[in-house]
Amino acid sequence: MIEAIAGQPQQTPSEASDSADPRRDEDSTNEDEHNAPAPPVREYCSPVNTVHCVTPSTPEDPAAPAPAVVVTLRDIASFTPAKPGNDMEPGGWAVEDLPANFVAEASAQVVSGTLLGQPADVRFTPVGYRWLHSDGGVVESGRPGATWATLGQREFTATGTSHVYAESGEYTVSLEVVLRAEYRFAGSGWRSIAGTLAVASDPQRVLVGEFDTVLTDGDCNANPSGPGC
Repeated sequence: MIEAIAGQPQQTPSEASDSADPRRDEDSTNEDEHNAPAPPVREYCSPVNTVHCVTPSTPEDPAAPAPAVVVTLRDIASFTPAKPGNDMEPGGWAVEDLPANFVAEASAQVVSGTLLGQPADVRFTPVGYRWLHSDGGVVESGRPGATWATLGQREFTATGTSHVYAESGEYTVSLEVVLRAEYRFAGSGWRSIAGTLAVASDPQRVLVGEFDTVLTDGDCNANPSGPGC
């Protein structure tokens, strides 16, 4: 016999069992969800309703940086640097088996024009020099050369840009100046272009002859009949 506790309502065994088992409540909830009606279907992708088959595009990020512009030597083909000057001493002639000295005239220059559809400047800077002699000689230097007087040397002495002709005759020599290129648009700084290019001078004629040394007594121009004249 079960007696009620004073002040509390009496529970039957079945009620006590239901309230003490939480799994019964969970199973009841799952069953309710399983039996709940499905939400109404709106529209599906189908051959007659292709608008719902299109995947929405992802909008572009306005903060994404623009692709970098790469300028090549081909892009600046319309920017033409000036021809270098090709000087020598003695001027236009040389002595067989003695050095003739060659000096390049080239400096940095800026050429304006249109690059990739925009106004731009291209700066050419000499970085190397190459003299091509018709006797097969090639003289290369990182400097343009200098006169004997500037170098503090005597005439017909060897320099970093001189050349010796072994035989008399008429020769030509051409100068190629190797240039590094940079570009800039309005308001921007200078930007390097990969690679180098060469610009050639006009060929120069060199007349090479023999030279004999003789002893004279005084100036032959003043005394043509003097000893040795």
